[in-house]
Amino acid sequence: MAGPSNCLRVAVGIRLGMRLGMRLPESLLMTPQSLLLSDDAPSQTASPAELPAIFRGMPDSVSFNKLRKRLLRNVRQAIDDFGMLNGQKRWLIGVSGGKDSYSLLALLIDLKWRGLLPVELIACNLDQGQPNFPKHILPDYLASIGVAHRIEYRDTYSIVKEKVPAGGTYCALCSRLRRGNLYRIAREEGCDALVLGHHREDILETFFMNFFHGGRLATMPAKLVNDEGDLTVLRPLAYAAEDDLAKFAAAMQFPIIPCDLCGSQDGLERNAMKAMLADIEARMPGRKDTMLRALGHANPSHLLDPKLFDFQSLTTQKPQTVEPLS
Repeated sequence: MAGPSNCLRVAVGIRLGMRLGMRLPESLLMTPQSLLLSDDAPSQTASPAELPAIFRGMPDSVSFNKLRKRLLRNVRQAIDDFGMLNGQKRWLIGVSGGKDSYSLLALLIDLKWRGLLPVELIACNLDQGQPNFPKHILPDYLASIGVAHRIEYRDTYSIVKEKVPAGGTYCALCSRLRRGNLYRIAREEGCDALVLGHHREDILETFFMNFFHGGRLATMPAKLVNDEGDLTVLRPLAYAAEDDLAKFAAAMQFPIIPCDLCGSQDGLERNAMKAMLADIEARMPGRKDTMLRALGHANPSHLLDPKLFDFQSLTTQKPQTVEPLS
């Protein structure tokens, strides 16, 4: 087993190679996360000047370092499990100004700095014309940390207000319009993937919304290809707990933009699912992780969908007749 000094040499070597533009062997890029996120990984010994700008001023505490490493492992595991690096060269990261997308951006920058993410990153915010949206926060912040970014204005808010009946919630239509614009921007920026900040709770809530209201077993996939077939949608935070992301964002002091500027959040079905899951977790700790694991262990023969399993052809095997000895 590699010792701490070897861990450090491998991690630093990969990071330097990436910075110099060297073509590294796939075996190095896929070095196990336990090695490259060890206590001797470069981030633990780097001076503030060597850190990515987004991490300068971060807390220097044991609890924060553990939280950061846990989230990095979550992200790296999702990237590995779902093959998110298969041929990808340039990622467009959707940054809304909320805790999840800020955390996603920081964690991807961290992995890239460690030499574990051989893709180019560009952050993107879509200003949808919501009332009182603070237009200066994201461009100022992204510029201050030296992150390549694009800020796009599209007044989808007016379209949503026109189309959604009085008393209805805007979220579904707003999300579809936002996604379409992000696809367009990704193409214009030469990106082959759109990266979104949905986390463990988002995935579980979506599953139960489909389960209770849609009558189907489905949720947000960690990886999918759009209908046109030219872009991949990735969710590297699929294994990350929302509570961890909230703690991380608070510790990093991200300039959070609230998600309720449109005034259409009250009474959402998603809130009911969130409350249900929180109650289950409070009464039976660890159930969220168990439910997430269940989504990765489907057994079609033990469900009721004949499109997934050929029940018609399922028959018993007739025992062979044995002739008696004469």
